[in-house]
Amino acid sequence: MDLSVRAIGYIRNDRTEALDDNWDDVVSTVELARDVPSEALRGLEEFSHVEIIFFADWAEDVPPGPWHRHPRGNDRWPDVGVFAQRNPDRPNRLLLTTVAVDEWGERSLTVRGLDGIDGTPVLDIKPVFRLRAPRGVLRAPRWSDEFIADATPS
Repeated sequence: MDLSVRAIGYIRNDRTEALDDNWDDVVSTVELARDVPSEALRGLEEFSHVEIIFFADWAEDVPPGPWHRHPRGNDRWPDVGVFAQRNPDRPNRLLLTTVAVDEWGERSLTVRGLDGIDGTPVLDIKPVFRLRAPRGVLRAPRWSDEFIADATPS
């Protein structure tokens, strides 16, 4: 099977390193690629949140690297598979972040909390529909709550 993707835009921000934490205050602009018409964003301004799918071309240790590990190398947390983690070092380097949109431009949108570094290729932008939001109780392992507590600045 031959798969191909193309960048529909690029992330622009002040981050030059893929640090694990403190993304909430990072302001990013997603700029459309030159070959994507501005009409592709038409109607998106009606939505408060979007999902940004992007390609972590800066990620490391992608398989055949480790298919499992302790999240962030922390031995207090269990050794779990790559699909039970949200680290950027994924088999296909595909990342997804849901963000609130602060501002709309003719060929761009400005968001906060997008965890991609400057120049990262964006593969898709999708609106967040209420129908697609998680329904019911959200279940997660205890270590993920510790992970969040460790990642939250005091």
